[in-house]
Amino acid sequence: MHPGAIAAVTPDKPAVIMAGSGEVVTYRRLDEESNRLAHLFRSAGLRPGDHIAFMLPNHPLFLAVAWAAHRSGLYYTAVSSRLQADELAYIIDNCEAQVFITAAELAGVAGAITARTPRVRLRLMLDGVADGFDSYEEAVAAQPCTPIADESQGADMLYSSGTTGRPKGVKSRLSHVALEEPGALFKLVSFLFAPGDGSVYLSPAPLYHAAPLRYCMTFQRLGATIVVMERFEPLPYLELVEKYRVTHTQLVPAMFIKMLKLAEEDRLKPDVSSLTCAIHAAAPCPVPVKEQMIEWWGPIIHEYYAGTEGNGFLYVGSQDWLAHKGTVGRSLLGTVHICDEEGADLPPGEHGTVYFADGPRFEYHGDPGKTAAARDPRGRGWTTLGDIGYLDEDGFLYLTDRRSYMIISGGVNIYPQEAENVLSVHPKVADVAVFGVPDEEMGEQVKAVVQPASAEDAGAGLEAELIAYCRDRLAHYKCPRTVDFRAELPRHPTGKLYKRLLRDEYWPAKS
Repeated sequence: MHPGAIAAVTPDKPAVIMAGSGEVVTYRRLDEESNRLAHLFRSAGLRPGDHIAFMLPNHPLFLAVAWAAHRSGLYYTAVSSRLQADELAYIIDNCEAQVFITAAELAGVAGAITARTPRVRLRLMLDGVADGFDSYEEAVAAQPCTPIADESQGADMLYSSGTTGRPKGVKSRLSHVALEEPGALFKLVSFLFAPGDGSVYLSPAPLYHAAPLRYCMTFQRLGATIVVMERFEPLPYLELVEKYRVTHTQLVPAMFIKMLKLAEEDRLKPDVSSLTCAIHAAAPCPVPVKEQMIEWWGPIIHEYYAGTEGNGFLYVGSQDWLAHKGTVGRSLLGTVHICDEEGADLPPGEHGTVYFADGPRFEYHGDPGKTAAARDPRGRGWTTLGDIGYLDEDGFLYLTDRRSYMIISGGVNIYPQEAENVLSVHPKVADVAVFGVPDEEMGEQVKAVVQPASAEDAGAGLEAELIAYCRDRLAHYKCPRTVDFRAELPRHPTGKLYKRLLRDEYWPAKS
């Protein structure tokens, strides 16, 4: 199944409904729009295996752009609309995009990278034009609305990173199979969550993230209607469930927390009884929060653990979770191994690095070193996301740490090395460490601990200056919300920073 097949049967059915504006994109429009853009890719010389990138807000045509690339056999990178120019230029150039698509509201940052992305030979802008860009609407309107002759499935190449260096694109092998051929995610979603053409899927997150993008496209393969929130707010979210009789949705724990903090009379007023499946992932969910959600919505809460890399997939439903509170699930794709630093398997109950065996292969684009670092040290081809955890006797996984110190705030992955790199060159900073600290609502927030070049500078004024300095150079969510000052940071004589010693001061001791 795919949008063209759905359009042939129910052309006027809504494929996308924008929650704020109410704009509807029918399956006919989704199919025709993606066909026209696919023809434009071919006329620009792109062939299967080539690459495009797009930076859009949650836009009515976001999924049409993704489908155009997917049905053209291309790699496509959806880029965060919150990035600054340096970050954006790096990703567009690194992924080797030949086409870059954006929207007029992002013209400032998009236009600033033109000279730094010479591989791009076609730049398109929705809802207006700016220097260096052609009108998306005019360019696409000139193309046929029928499918291209050589359709085949493409793949997303989204960016992930550890704590060192720049983000890297997670690249899978193209299957080159027909558009109708279902993939692994389609099979998992169909088996676990029982969607169908009568389903209504509410997506409250930015579509450029892996899970929203992949799940929205998967649900559209089945003919479901996707309701897209331009921005999550707890009460409007609940009201949308009632308004559109939403059946399926995917959230992150921070959204649960915000809804639970609503006044009870507001929280319970919308009718959410249409929900049959609420999926969550991307960040640890506090046990009391999940208990409250199951009590409120019933045993329809589903959790999975996976990464952008797609090397494994664990799942747990409400009933099993209640019997194994705190678990992130049991493996459905890939065999889980818990290993010590030498790669030896550990027994149930012992903590170690989580590896997947027998899962799909991936590589980090242009970074064989990072790709090799994600493989097990004994050369068995097992792969890891860098998480630490343990298995119980029943095979359920519990996560206890993140080896890379990656910060997860509201379900968004933040890599502290980027902020450290920025702050370390500030003239008033002698040394800096960035890491996550507990945040009741978001799970974690970004904290910086700074050794100032002059002790006299330490204080609220320098804190504000450093935060502003970082925000001028990175997306705001990657920057510290607070800065503490120390006379000296704990470093080994070799120069290694003992970030653990700093971080542990801010986290409750684990029993």
